[in-house]
Amino acid sequence: MWLTVYNVTKFLDDHPGGDDVLLSSTAKDATDDFEDAGHSTTARAMMDEYYVGEIDATTIPTKVKYTPPKQPHYNQDKTPEFVIKILQFLVPLAILGLAVAVRIYTKAESV
Repeated sequence: MWLTVYNVTKFLDDHPGGDDVLLSSTAKDATDDFEDAGHSTTARAMMDEYYVGEIDATTIPTKVKYTPPKQPHYNQDKTPEFVIKILQFLVPLAILGLAVAVRIYTKAESV
């Protein structure tokens, strides 16, 4: 089975139906899309300007199923992250406690 190939890139801005219509039909057999739109004889004559050639459909590679890349091992323990979060809470608390203790100590000495 042979397919006719057209490059309509130059026509994207001028297409009466908008460029989205053309872009949605890329990289596939757009015969049905073209016929269903009910194009005029003028539109059909314009196709010659965008003709690229013919391609044997059996030579088109089939789509390969997407396989996500292997992810590194997930550390469920998260010990380093947990320790950091605890320290982010405890260090300011310790500084605040130390400041209150120094304040109380210095206030008690001055009396």
